[in-house]
Parts: sequence; structure tokens; C-alpha cells
Amino acid sequence: MKILVGISGGVDSAYAAKKLMLEGHEVEGAVLIMHQHTEVDAAHEAAESVGIRLHEIDCTCEFEEIKRNFVNEYINARTPNPCIICNERVKFRILYDYAMANGFDAIATGHYARLVSLDGRYALAMPEDSRKEQTYMLYRLPQEILSRLVLPLAEGTKSEIRSMAEERGISAANREDSQEICFLPEGNHTEYIESVAGKSPEGDFVDYQGKIIGRHKGIIHYTVGQRKGLGISLGERVFVTEIDPVKNTVTLSPNMSGKITVNLSDVVYSGMPSPTEETEVILDVKLRYTAPLVKATARLYPDGRATLTLASPQKFAPGQSAVLYRDGVVMLGGFIE
Repeated sequence: MKILVGISGGVDSAYAAKKLMLEGHEVEGAVLIMHQHTEVDAAHEAAESVGIRLHEIDCTCEFEEIKRNFVNEYINARTPNPCIICNERVKFRILYDYAMANGFDAIATGHYARLVSLDGRYALAMPEDSRKEQTYMLYRLPQEILSRLVLPLAEGTKSEIRSMAEERGISAANREDSQEICFLPEGNHTEYIESVAGKSPEGDFVDYQGKIIGRHKGIIHYTVGQRKGLGISLGERVFVTEIDPVKNTVTLSPNMSGKITVNLSDVVYSGMPSPTEETEVILDVKLRYTAPLVKATARLYPDGRATLTLASPQKFAPGQSAVLYRDGVVMLGGFIE
């Protein structure tokens, strides 16, 4: 097959390209220029060390939507995961469109996930290396993209892949993984939001009864579940339990009890078709990227909503994603309300 591999400059995408070449595929790379921090030079160095041609694709205009969504979510007291939105709307979409328009048979990336086929549908499944599994980040990919996607790193661990990359002379073999939001490499998300939308106004900290107990420095500085960096001393440990963007209040409580009911919006389906009528299924759910799986009864609605009843109370924040699995395979997922 002729395969276009997304090249970031890191070891994962570079080794994915090399592995496909060793399997006999015709491989070329593409670096997606999304913002001023895109590491184009590193991508070229990685592609050269692998021995493939590299295409540069400018998608800075398309990426503006991701940045707008990021700002709007925080302003509305939600905690977004921009990588999930970007994978769906920019990264994989543009890579796929470019590949299909230029004679490629498939696209590939260095993500840690497996692809499976279930009753004629394509779905993502957890890979061998559970510490690096990235199905949570990719759950919104549609069938047309999954049908043309190759994921060479489904087998093997990160340490094994680094070792094999070094043996094959790949320049990025020992390059550190990025830990920050790609367009905010310094990690100052509040500074960025205020540079775009203006200063977040100060407001009141309140207790669970609504009594004012202090002043906060702007709701974009807080997220549900936070207990550090609150800037207030109450003589006991407290958590952010609610953020109200209309009243501009942040509720603090000494108890951060979990909840058993989760409402989802904008649900997408992968390993199972979307329901034509109200349906109830029992699945495993992941409520954060690093969270363990929890059993849940999911009531699914044809209009893209879902309500989950968890087997045990869990902590989560509005704006994040809930991804539901059956035997490690992604069935569906949506945004937490």
C-alpha cells in the first residue's frame, strides 16, 4: 500500500513510518503546520533519518477553530481537552483528505491503539502498552477515517519502540515526549485565554450553602475537583465543587464526593451503530484520559445524548469526555455536561 504517515518529529511517528517501510509499504510523511510552535525542522530531521519524503500541509486556518473552542470552553466554566477536538476536526481530517486527494491508499500515525472490525464497523481497541493507550484521545474519529487508518504501534511498549528506533538510526529515538498543549508549550493557559478574551473578572468564592467566603481571581483559573493553587486559606482542605459562569462564583467544599450520574452530549458511535430508539447497555467507561475503567449502565438516545449510571461514585469535570468500552474496544463517547 501507499501510506501517508503523520510526522510530528517525535519517535513514535518516525518509528511508525520505518516499521511500515520494513513491511514493504510505499511510505511518505506529512507534517501538519497548525500553529507557530509546530516543530517543522524536527519533522524534517525525523523524515530524513527514516528515509522518506515529507510533505508540508498548512492548516493554521483550520486550527483556529480548536483555539476558539479552547477559550470558549474555559470561559463557560468547562474543562476542555483540545487534543480530542483537534484529532477529529483537524489532524486526522486534513491528513485523510490530503492522502485521498494525492493517490494514497491509507494514512498512519504513531498513536498507541489497535484497529478492529466488528460487524462491518471499524473501532479502536486498547493496545499492548496500557500506559500509553490513546483510544480515549481518538474516540471521535468517524468510520471513513478509521477505514483508511493504519496504527503500526498497536503492539510493543514505548521503551521497546525507543530501543528499536535507536537501532535503526532514527534521530528522534531519545527525544522526550511532549507533555503540554501543543499550541501552549509553556503551559500558561490562563494567560493565553486572557490575551484572546480579556481579563477574567474576579468574583466570589462561596460555600455549599452559597455563603461568600472569599474572592477568586477569575473562573478560568479553576476546574472542578481542584484543591491546590486556590489562593484562599480556610483552615481546612477544600475542593472546587462547582463553577457558575453566570453568577461568576466558585463553590468550595471540604468534601469532593463523587457522583454516579453522568450526562453526555454530542455522542459519537464507533464499535456499535447509533441507536434509532432509546437503548440501555452495560459498558465500561473512562471519565478522564488517565482514569481507570468503571462499570456503567448507559441509556442512549437517538438525538446524540446519553445518561450514565456508574457502579461507584466518580469525580469528573464538565467539558471532559467519557469514552465507553466493551472488552477494551471503543463503543461510543461524548462530552460530559
